[in-house]
Amino acid sequence: MSDDHSNEWYYNVKTGKVEPYEGDKASERLGPYSSPEKAARALEKVQERNEAWDNDPKWNDD
Repeated sequence: MSDDHSNEWYYNVKTGKVEPYEGDKASERLGPYSSPEKAARALEKVQERNEAWDNDPKWNDD
């Protein structure tokens, strides 16, 4: 495993900001993402995935 984290970006859910690998603790962040732009869309991606899972009959436990 490589120790190069130069292309890792995270979305900090506490601050609402994108940060590099050397940021806040892991429990406060989503990622890694391959670019700051992708990290900035982290909450949108979470919402998209939640909606997809909510509408997937394989995951419907009602």
